[in-house]
Amino acid sequence: MKISRNWLQNFFDTPLPSAEALAEALTFHAFEIDGIEEKNADYILDVKVTPNRGHDCLSHRGIAAELSAILKLPLNKAKDPFAKTPDFSKKTDAVTVTIENPELCPRYIAGYIKNVSVGPSPEWLKSNLESIGQRSINNVVDATNLVMFNTGQPLHAFDAAKLKTENEKLNIGVRLAREGEEMEALDKKKYALKNSMLVITAGDRPVGIAGVKGGMADRIDESTKEIVVESATFDGVSIRKSAQALKLRTDASTRFEQVLSPELAAYGMQQVVELIAAIAGGELVGSVDAYPAPPEPARASVTVDKINKVLGTALTGAAVADVFVRLGLPYKEEAGVFEVQPPAQRLDLEIAEDLVEEVGRMVGYDKIPATPLPVYEKQPEVSSTFYASEKKREELTAQGYSEVYTSVFTEAGERAVANKVDSVRPYLRDSLLPGLTDALAKNKPNKDLLGLKEIKLFEIGTVWKGGEELVMVGKVSESEKASEEPLVPLEADQYEDLPLSAATRYKTFSKYPYMVRDIALWAEGPEAAEGLQQTIKTEAGELCVRVDLFDRFEKPGRTSLAFRLIFQSFEKTLTEPEVNEVMEKVSATLKGQGFEIR
Repeated sequence: MKISRNWLQNFFDTPLPSAEALAEALTFHAFEIDGIEEKNADYILDVKVTPNRGHDCLSHRGIAAELSAILKLPLNKAKDPFAKTPDFSKKTDAVTVTIENPELCPRYIAGYIKNVSVGPSPEWLKSNLESIGQRSINNVVDATNLVMFNTGQPLHAFDAAKLKTENEKLNIGVRLAREGEEMEALDKKKYALKNSMLVITAGDRPVGIAGVKGGMADRIDESTKEIVVESATFDGVSIRKSAQALKLRTDASTRFEQVLSPELAAYGMQQVVELIAAIAGGELVGSVDAYPAPPEPARASVTVDKINKVLGTALTGAAVADVFVRLGLPYKEEAGVFEVQPPAQRLDLEIAEDLVEEVGRMVGYDKIPATPLPVYEKQPEVSSTFYASEKKREELTAQGYSEVYTSVFTEAGERAVANKVDSVRPYLRDSLLPGLTDALAKNKPNKDLLGLKEIKLFEIGTVWKGGEELVMVGKVSESEKASEEPLVPLEADQYEDLPLSAATRYKTFSKYPYMVRDIALWAEGPEAAEGLQQTIKTEAGELCVRVDLFDRFEKPGRTSLAFRLIFQSFEKTLTEPEVNEVMEKVSATLKGQGFEIR
């Protein structure tokens, strides 16, 4: 998220340190910083907010709270949007809100504001939005955007006059879309809605894709005089699926996907109402707060002993209390037990380990002393099955076999799986041989490309047979009958030093087919073959991926050599003329060097 240093400064009376110092503080105690950009007498920090903190730190206030705790700088309560308890005692019956499924929309607040004067935003508001890459639209829309980037709560403003139905009612609904419905969004594109997508309706007409984008028909423009502001909480999974299906990810959907506290909606509404009144002259007629099932306040407890045991520290109760105070976490402490009631926006604090993490990162992991692990006096136990697997693997590899891993799922077997991977292979295998035989067939066409005279494969894996789970060894080759000696565990007192792998560096295969060409020639004497393989490879060029000597016999005074050339491209399927042209070049070069082509 883009964070403006000047914007952050609004939360503090004390001057903040440099952008570099802020970046360092956040990096060592909270989040990584992707970069710092100087922009119009401001510094913009690109903060990589971790997924577990998306519900409270995709906002300037969230980052300000982190810096307050890290740098021990108190927040200015007059500028803190969470310092004042929201008051929605002023109700209105001019607006109704109906939520079809409270699980998908736990809370929906609608604020009805009249006498607004829509126009350009003041310079300070434009400057704040532009500093983080947001375009100014008008004072009402800018107000909703500023509050979102300030508190983390997405908001949306509708033109109330356009929302009204024929009977002049403002009936707002939240429901799933119906198949066949569509809506033109603010980006002037029409979107076909599916019945899995949550929508906002006026009467029964979709006017917004919940948590993603508002509708074009009810947009705010200079003719707007009265508005309805939406501050709601939507199910994160539902919003993510809608945004993904529509290929329409927005700043709002990004925040809802992270899951927001329903309590945040009230703070967002409070700030936007005050801001619109200040810059657009709006007057709140009243609000409707549809909040069917407010959750119970969260609580988590931890002991000082547990904190020190997990972190390897010797912190006192006073040091732990200091961390909780700096983080703004109300607590009660008794006999070394801290019971914490996290603020509503801190959805990540649920168990004791969450509180341990907060203490650790605030104290600073670099401040925790390094403690060497105790000496392990016992001889480590050797797994007899692992030992047997390694011995068998070494034995078969030495015989020229290559190891493969095949699927444990098969078309038939003794044991069916409860959760099928697909409808084709719903059983667990009772033998390794079908998978190995299939792998052999698939690898045969690549024999020349791999430079092998014979494909030989083996697998060490689990099968389910006769009601037991067994580890088996199977092998298969072109010249031998496929076989399968359950793996017999081998006892050992200690691990043997196994040889280092002599495998060559892995290189990806081309998805395009290869072509094979052979060339045989007479050479004067056996020594003439020296360097011939490299000469052919050089002349054949990049399309020749390997050259192998596959046949050789001698007659008095001369030697017959036969080479196999494999051609393949990573960019296209090769044609016969292309390869023939290369082979003609190779033949001409060899003839010019005195070799007789057979």
